[in-house]
Amino acid sequence: MSELASTSPSAAFRTTQWTRVLEARGASPEAKAALSDLCAAYYAPVFAFIRRNAPDEETARDLTQEFFARQLARQGIDTVDPQHGRFRSYLLGAVKHFLAEMHRHAHRLKRGAGQPLEPLESDTGTSPGQQVADPNAASPEREFDRKWALTLLDRALTSLADEHKRAGKSDHFDALKEWLTADTGTISQAETARKLGLSEGAVKVAIHRLRRQFRQAIKTEISQTLKDPAQVAEEMRLLLEALL
Repeated sequence: MSELASTSPSAAFRTTQWTRVLEARGASPEAKAALSDLCAAYYAPVFAFIRRNAPDEETARDLTQEFFARQLARQGIDTVDPQHGRFRSYLLGAVKHFLAEMHRHAHRLKRGAGQPLEPLESDTGTSPGQQVADPNAASPEREFDRKWALTLLDRALTSLADEHKRAGKSDHFDALKEWLTADTGTISQAETARKLGLSEGAVKVAIHRLRRQFRQAIKTEISQTLKDPAQVAEEMRLLLEALL
């Protein structure tokens, strides 16, 4: 299997999904497909943010579905400034704008006829919108970033697993992946070496190589949400900080 770490910079940072969205805005099928892929990939952070601002989980899911339906209908994407090419920043700003619009709509309905929407207020889970928020709870923005980072890591791990599967090395990956997530439990490298029929030294080398591949896979996933490849290192630092 060719290592992800050996991928040249020009190959690793070729035109990405978010770049396609920014540069092919309008009726382009390619841009719509790219936006659809990105929205599907990053559903979890948006839902986490909306859930922190909605009275209950069902309302949060309905609002999340409506938000993405509007995005995929191209409402607002054509006004994105290509100079601000972080999909994460765009999506967070868009969902804040969406919730503010829903809140204004709810107030208009209250003043007029019709059935009002539930107010979009934070809750603590037992009495929506009525109790004082937990001062130790993460802010909706921080929760968004944390979910975003977890999604990126999961996508990178899945990409690496697929790479090993294509190379016929799924057994090696399954045996070694615990060292990527620090979830090794009671399994020792010596035990893993016996399981794979390798020396303990060979397993150490394989773990080092897999970690390097994982870092590159994360960078590749991050690059798909940015316009400027120069932002990858900073974005990676910010998202890893969000996990602390």
